[in-house]
Amino acid sequence: MTRAAEDPAALVRDQLAARVDHLVDLRRDLHAHPELSSEERRTTDLVRDELTRIGADLRRCPTETGAVAVLEGGKPGATVLLRADIDGLPVEERTDLPFASSVPGVMHACGHDAHTAILLGVAAALGSRAEDLPGRYLFVFQPAEERVSGAQAMVDGGLLAGEDPAAAIGLHVTTLAPTGTVLARPGVSMAGAWGLGITITSAGGHGALQPRQGNVVLAAAAIAHRLHEAVAGMGADGTDAVCSPGQIAAGTAPNVVPTRAELWATLRWFDAGQREEAMRRLRALVAEVATDFDVTGSLEVAFGTGPVRNDPAVTRTVLAAARRALPQAVVGDMGAPVAASDDVSVLLEAVPGCYMMVGAAVADGETRLHHSPTFDIDERALAVGATALATSAVVLAGEGHPPAASTATKTR
Repeated sequence: MTRAAEDPAALVRDQLAARVDHLVDLRRDLHAHPELSSEERRTTDLVRDELTRIGADLRRCPTETGAVAVLEGGKPGATVLLRADIDGLPVEERTDLPFASSVPGVMHACGHDAHTAILLGVAAALGSRAEDLPGRYLFVFQPAEERVSGAQAMVDGGLLAGEDPAAAIGLHVTTLAPTGTVLARPGVSMAGAWGLGITITSAGGHGALQPRQGNVVLAAAAIAHRLHEAVAGMGADGTDAVCSPGQIAAGTAPNVVPTRAELWATLRWFDAGQREEAMRRLRALVAEVATDFDVTGSLEVAFGTGPVRNDPAVTRTVLAAARRALPQAVVGDMGAPVAASDDVSVLLEAVPGCYMMVGAAVADGETRLHHSPTFDIDERALAVGATALATSAVVLAGEGHPPAASTATKTR
């Protein structure tokens, strides 16, 4: 009996080991050329060229940017969906990396360059020995995750039509965990996110005559200061809900009180009941501040995605496969859910799956926070993530997993 027949996942792992340098090169190329949500044209061309080169079958992509491809294994098995996000952020990079962003004001500040490179490496490794593998592999390179809109657009456009995947898997690198760590949590593992738009209006006027009452700038600032306070103490499984401001826009001159101020914030939540209570509190806060400052206030939901919910059976399989493939790694339960969000939740609402966290903290001991100008990862995490993802995919394709009843309930 050949080694492939005994353990096709081990064969794929060996194929990945020979491609580590190429993964690093891909990640650095992508990092140097970041593109914003739904503008990922160069990234899309690179991904599609790589997929074509390795012999994957490119399929119609439901979105203008992004890519979808299929690889057929040579043996019977289930279809497994593998997903990576591809967009960057409107952040000006402040690192001394030789491959730092060449695009002013745009940066891969969350690791999507790593995710894209990892999935391309996985596709290449699987493709190199497809005849030995069970099942079928659906590769999804998703745009616009940072706007939490790309996954829904792909599903609405027919991504899953006729595919019937048995499982969906993906990963996110994290600088909050050391390299050599693979973590996942059954059930809710990441928060849902709603983008909130708060509008404050008044008659406006002369700055000398309206230092406080009718001053929309002060009212918007007061709301921004109290957003987190409004949802304080609303926790789930050891993690608190969070509401944080990100943008304020108002005014045309320092001596003119404007008629309008706009504040944009994000609410992170873990279940529908908690979300509705948080929204009730936030609307009450806006009304209270509007009365106090003699202005008019409104709050609207601008965009959103539900919590990331891992299927317990798929998660057990993924962690077990990662342990076998990465005997030197720390593989286990991530503990409490995290307040960060990801629109992979849309795919996991439709298909039972697992979204794992892969440690990527840089070796100098400094925490390079996600979404910050100094964000960076330990590139050794690329091989760890690719190995965990590829071997999990092969095992899931060989075993198959029926849709779990828990994944059918929408939390949006």
